[in-house]
Amino acid sequence: MSAAKKDRTIKIQWVVSFIGCTRDMRAAIRGLGFRRLEQTVERPDTPAIRGMVRKVRHLVKVVGEN
Repeated sequence: MSAAKKDRTIKIQWVVSFIGCTRDMRAAIRGLGFRRLEQTVERPDTPAIRGMVRKVRHLVKVVGEN
């Protein structure tokens, strides 16, 4: 894996509450590192993180990619 690809990150913002969502969606939100609504986190751009974002794509917003 090249150094440029290894350092890629993704910024994600939690924008919609998970009230009424299933346990696996709640686990994905917590797994991404969110603690509060409207919080923004920066995570490595890996297939695992992309999968969690895809699972809760209606609850989060991708703010930026590096």
